Amino acid sequence: MRVATFAAPLSRDGPGLLQREFNKGDDDSLNAIAAAIMQAAPDVLVLTDFDYDLDGLALAAFAQMFDGRYPFMFARTPNSGFATGYDIDGNGRTGDARDAQGYGRFAGDGGLAILSRFPIETGEVVDFSSLLWRDLPDAVLPQIDGQPFFKTGILDVLRLSSTAHWIVPIRLPDETKVSIMAFSATPPVFDGPEDMNGLRSRDELRLWEDVLDGRYGPPPDRFVVVGNSNLDPVNGDGDSAAMQAFLSRPDIRDPLTGTTNADWGDGGPGKLRVSYVLPSTNWRIVGAGTQIPALNAVTDGQGDAIAGPHSLVWVDIGR
Repeated sequence: MRVATFAAPLSRDGPGLLQREFNKGDDDSLNAIAAAIMQAAPDVLVLTDFDYDLDGLALAAFAQMFDGRYPFMFARTPNSGFATGYDIDGNGRTGDARDAQGYGRFAGDGGLAILSRFPIETGEVVDFSSLLWRDLPDAVLPQIDGQPFFKTGILDVLRLSSTAHWIVPIRLPDETKVSIMAFSATPPVFDGPEDMNGLRSRDELRLWEDVLDGRYGPPPDRFVVVGNSNLDPVNGDGDSAAMQAFLSRPDIRDPLTGTTNADWGDGGPGKLRVSYVLPSTNWRIVGAGTQIPALNAVTDGQGDAIAGPHSLVWVDIGR
């Protein structure tokens, strides 16, 4: 079974715009993204930047591009773009994209989505997305000059997940299940000296540590941690040591050590490893790799690749 994740740019400037582009069918970016997915041909795919709509119309339209390969889909309302009513970033205004539970210009902006060849046990999904940041054991919250960064009331509503944290069971042909631990964390940048996003990104990874350590009940047996942590274990502005520690856990395998899967070019942070597919140790690793979109050399007129800076990351697992 091939499990993959792709931080493809499937988010648009407003609600409904992504679905409209699918309906038009002539967007070069969408075609390049779909071509990369078809070439890699994963059995289970976690998309970490896909606009959510209540009826799942955009996701269904995207699935149609693959000729029935993915009859099973899953998405829920993400935290990204979900209004808090507070001035989260401390700029003196409310209602900005950075004042939502997770960065988002509208509710559902840049959410999570899963496409699968195999049935998704939606009734068994475990969703940690509503967990408040302050309620994570040993949470490290931002401060300025030794004082809390967040104003009164914010910690009563601010969730840990900037997008979502799901455990999604998928039933395999032999009637066993694999638990897909899907998430997409905030980039550890775009903040100030309080390091709000850096601390939050670190704690979003720590939530999975706590889950696997049994702090929220028995951990899943056969699992794959899949998604975009936005943390490189060596480089970048995030907590690299935290990512190193996670990758060295005795209950997971890292078949792509030393690889990078995102390239922001010379004008950005360069090449980093931010997306991961990490099976539990009771899976056999058959193969692993990254799939760079074939049309990534084609730009949007401003020098950015039309399929985005990320590569699709895949791992083949078996009994």
